[in-house]
Amino acid sequence: MAAKGNKTIIYAALGANAAIAVTKFVASAITGSSAMFAEAIHSLVDTGNQGLLLFGLRQAKRPASPEHPFGHGKDLYFYSFMVAIIIFGAGAGFAAFEGIEKLLHPGAVEVSWINYAVLGAAFLFELFAWSLALKEFNKVRGDRGVLETVRRSKDPTLFTVLFEDTAAMVGLIVAFIGILAANITGNPLYDALGTLAIAAVLALTAVFLAIETKGLLVGEAADPKLVAELRALVQAEPAIETVNELLTMHFGPHEILVTVSADFRNDLTAEEVEDVVAALDTKIKAAAPDVRRLFVQAMDRADHRRARLAQAADA
Repeated sequence: MAAKGNKTIIYAALGANAAIAVTKFVASAITGSSAMFAEAIHSLVDTGNQGLLLFGLRQAKRPASPEHPFGHGKDLYFYSFMVAIIIFGAGAGFAAFEGIEKLLHPGAVEVSWINYAVLGAAFLFELFAWSLALKEFNKVRGDRGVLETVRRSKDPTLFTVLFEDTAAMVGLIVAFIGILAANITGNPLYDALGTLAIAAVLALTAVFLAIETKGLLVGEAADPKLVAELRALVQAEPAIETVNELLTMHFGPHEILVTVSADFRNDLTAEEVEDVVAALDTKIKAAAPDVRRLFVQAMDRADHRRARLAQAADA
């Protein structure tokens, strides 16, 4: 997905969450609802998270340097991981604290149309932001399932905003149920339980996002389909006897490192091998524009096997 598309959904989510957070804080102060207060914190955290994602996108665009020869693409993965940590710590943690506090020291939840008006308006804003995120997500999903697309995606903004907005809408529904039950029964316990349920929703969202972004931060290979295509392209080169190994790693959503170990024909001169490598570089980057760097190692197949066996023995 294009960087422009990413920024569009992030800005939409940021604007919606900032406006919603203010109205929720006001409604919470007027009515005394802990569920509404937890939702206000949720929206405030989401606003900060969108800011972090935008900052990560900017940092990731910095050019390569001697200290970072492969660029700064993984900065986006780092800040996406930070988003998950903040959702868990600031969002789920504070909501859980507020819910427990209300359980221990319950207070009346004022019956007011303000809560319902704010929740309804917030849901519409979140639904708008969610629909934009879903539209961008579906552009790359194709006929794959949602979870498979998330696992295969190398762009954390693709799924982070979508799942944040999904969690926000679920939280609004939970808050509505908790406040409504408290108003109907006159028992503030339901409001406190709603707050704890919101904390659980945030915690589950944070854990899921942390697992997915942690894999990207550590280093993930390119899509298996792309890897197979690149291997076939290299193997089709007449000068190459065998492709010993082809490894890939994402240094950013659109920055792939490719390393190839290949057994070249023994009758080739060093100059001819250089020509083949140059031709491969051109072909691979034309077939896969996200490949930014290609390294080719010329190694006999038997030598490669021995090197891998020695490496496995040392592990």
